[in-house]
Amino acid sequence: MNFLARIIGTVFFVGNLRSAPGTWGSFAALPFAYFFYQVGGVYLFLTAIVVGFFKGWWATAQMTKGAADHDPSEIVIDEVIGQWIALLPILYAARSLEINPMVLWPGWIAAFILFRAFDILKPGPIGWADKRDDAFGVMLDDVLAGVFAAIGVVALAAFFHFVLM
Repeated sequence: MNFLARIIGTVFFVGNLRSAPGTWGSFAALPFAYFFYQVGGVYLFLTAIVVGFFKGWWATAQMTKGAADHDPSEIVIDEVIGQWIALLPILYAARSLEINPMVLWPGWIAAFILFRAFDILKPGPIGWADKRDDAFGVMLDDVLAGVFAAIGVVALAAFFHFVLM
């Protein structure tokens, strides 16, 4: 198997951690997100999502070529990309407000929990994408889970700021 594909697909071997590798992959996404945002702001972070998606798609295709399992648990690059999408509203808000994104820590927690919930439960189109028997489907279900989680983060922030405050 291609070593570079393994590094990318397992996110530097985080996917080899046993007991909930998807959760570990989502957790590993958090410091990378903060790093990309600190280095280059929202635009570098968006670029990392797009580039990461395509590299993840390639790595997943390489790692599953000829295998019976199209979505082995050690592939966690899809969780990283989905988690990053879930964090987008928080990093955009931090940029807009010109504040450190860590000030918005409740949003980080909400994004993590919502993404994991949508990724595990796979409602609607997330489940449809998961049923695809190819590398694109592996990536797509987590992208959709990230979009659903991002919408949830915005809804929770709106509820908190406009209803409870």
